[in-house]
Amino acid sequence: MRLEPVANPSLARTMVPPALAILATIAIASFLAMIAGANPFSVLGLIIKGAFGSKFALLETLNRATPLIFTGLAVAVAFRARLWNIGAEAQLYAGALVVAVLGTGLLQWPSALLLPTMAILAMVAGAILLLIPALLKVRLGVDEVVTTLLINFIFLLFISMLLEGPLKDPMGMGWPKSPRLIDEARLPRMAEGLRLHWGFGLALIAAVITWIIGARTTLGYEMRAVGLNREAAEFAGIPVGRVLIKTALLSGGLAALAGYSEVAGLKGNLTLDLSPGFGYTGIIVAMLALLNPLGVVAAALFVAGIFVGADSMSRAVGVPTYLADIMLATALLLMVVAILLTRFRVVRE
Repeated sequence: MRLEPVANPSLARTMVPPALAILATIAIASFLAMIAGANPFSVLGLIIKGAFGSKFALLETLNRATPLIFTGLAVAVAFRARLWNIGAEAQLYAGALVVAVLGTGLLQWPSALLLPTMAILAMVAGAILLLIPALLKVRLGVDEVVTTLLINFIFLLFISMLLEGPLKDPMGMGWPKSPRLIDEARLPRMAEGLRLHWGFGLALIAAVITWIIGARTTLGYEMRAVGLNREAAEFAGIPVGRVLIKTALLSGGLAALAGYSEVAGLKGNLTLDLSPGFGYTGIIVAMLALLNPLGVVAAALFVAGIFVGADSMSRAVGVPTYLADIMLATALLLMVVAILLTRFRVVRE
């Protein structure tokens, strides 16, 4: 048996394998719930209810989805050009650091000026953090998987040093966290009395702009060409190195907006546990979305719903929340197989 490429996959071939992957994930999760001694239908129902069954649950899901949209977009953009960005976690913290420095009183500006300034500078910080591995890849051929992954640990240690030193809140009772942001540096709520902030709106706008760049611009065409066949793209005259650098700048900037939205929109200060792994989960989101920027929004809502719903389900029936981690890991593995089956057919020799 061998794999044979499919030149022009039909709509059914593109959609059916991912749908089957999701159904298989649900079936496996149900089986695990049965092993834990719970009714699988009850468990799945409680997850859905805990994620979308009330106004509070829905808003919590949207809040959890916001950073996942940004990191998912960052990964999707990079992976589309075969720039394997595993460093979205560090880029997220780079954006958060910019907000923590500028938004605590260093710039005494009105919100209309301060918020976009922080967003732009946060994107610059994230872009620079991914630019370093991209340059090492383009100039020296260094594997960006290794460099971006290691930068995650290095940058988190750097953040820890700052929070125990110059950025430590003197009023924080010894806790390693930055001072609170001033009111002008906080993203407004999307409606009065709700926790949902305009970071979610910014994430939706970013998804649309990213889709337009990928589908309607020369850069998007070049990124796809480099991702499909780097040698052929280079032969056709596409400046591969320059395209990878531009891709890195865009990807790093998008990931940094996740940190910007979390600090300016939700948390109000920088802590070492700001992200429970949003950068790594963004890889799952991007793969579930088949690297489509608009699909990233739906995938982020799906993943956020599983996490938020699993918390509620665990309290109700006593099934460990680790079920959510298993569901996402299973979904990722099955989705990789599904993507393979959309692009290749199995042929018997």
